[in-house]
Amino acid sequence: MTNLPLARFSVLDLTLHRAGPTCVRQLADWGAEVLKIEAPGGAKGDAVAASRTGFDYQNLHRNKRSMTLNLKSEEGRAIFLRLAERADVVVENYRSDVKHRLGIDHEAVSRINPRIVYASISGFGQTGPDATRPGVDQIAQGIGGLMSITGAPGQGPMRVGIPIADLTAGIFLSQAVLLALLQRETTGRGQWVHTSLLEAQVFMLDFQAARWLIAHEVPKQAGNDHPTAIPTGVFPTADGHINIAASGGALWPRLCEAIEAPELLAHPEHATNELRSRNRAALNERLAAVTRQKPSAYWVKRLNEAGVPCGPINSIDRTFAEPQVRHLGIAKRVRHPALGEIEVVGQPIHLSAVEEPAEYRPTPELGQHTEEVLKGLGYDAAGIAGLRARGVV
Repeated sequence: MTNLPLARFSVLDLTLHRAGPTCVRQLADWGAEVLKIEAPGGAKGDAVAASRTGFDYQNLHRNKRSMTLNLKSEEGRAIFLRLAERADVVVENYRSDVKHRLGIDHEAVSRINPRIVYASISGFGQTGPDATRPGVDQIAQGIGGLMSITGAPGQGPMRVGIPIADLTAGIFLSQAVLLALLQRETTGRGQWVHTSLLEAQVFMLDFQAARWLIAHEVPKQAGNDHPTAIPTGVFPTADGHINIAASGGALWPRLCEAIEAPELLAHPEHATNELRSRNRAALNERLAAVTRQKPSAYWVKRLNEAGVPCGPINSIDRTFAEPQVRHLGIAKRVRHPALGEIEVVGQPIHLSAVEEPAEYRPTPELGQHTEEVLKGLGYDAAGIAGLRARGVV
């Protein structure tokens, strides 16, 4: 994958769980040479996956090499620092105090490699009253306000169906790594970049956060209805449900014309955006009375032809069967030595000057490349055997 844009960079991956691996996956998929450093002892996976061959672990850790290294030992720490001396990036997602206890924090690494970009994710930030607390995605969803605006009114808080704080924190950290690598081209020096699940979650509140910060409105749960754009939501059909988004001046009359319901357009309760918002429940009921008369495919075709955003509500198997999803090629092949040919979720980014590989390299076995890495550092067979005997690798 030497033609990929990050092929000239090397990354030491100390991450576990999901947020950190999400960051490293962005770098690995675009060509960075990633070495995943794991504790020796035969671990099958980590906290997000019961098995290294499970779907989650395979999707998170493709396109890497793996070595085992006991970072709690003096020899293991010394080997890590030798690797860091040659690396471009270190990524870790320990609790904020752990890296300092291990002696592999940014200050320690930058002393031997001033060009290193050291990237960290924590639950709540590197400093502050909650910095050393353990944090996982659902806790961040709750503290970060997301669960208070997700779900139907009156039914209590609801988590989002994906680990959105983990995923976005990882993606933001990968962006921070790229920013630091760009700045290094002019300064010649690396830096420490970091984010947290909490910061990522608050950022992802977006306009809902701005409602509070600027308008001092506390957003509430709105179920499947868009909180401010009306009508936008889920509507019943003769054989299921569809999404329709028809807020705004042009889309609302276009919708009424497409569903052949001029009486809705003429209704006094629907004359303006403000009135449609005030009478949302009644408007939705009137729309539903029309949409439930025909099947989903009929409405999707008709509304899209009319320029009204509309779409089916797919189960995930149907999502990957969608012709457009298949055309975009986001499911990538992996040839795994034990699992055979499998597919994982590919990148949603397209570069016109780079052809992304149609196939990814499989997630490595634990310590699969340990000897190869150590030989590159100058260890011979006897030296490697000694490290194994002492539990260093």
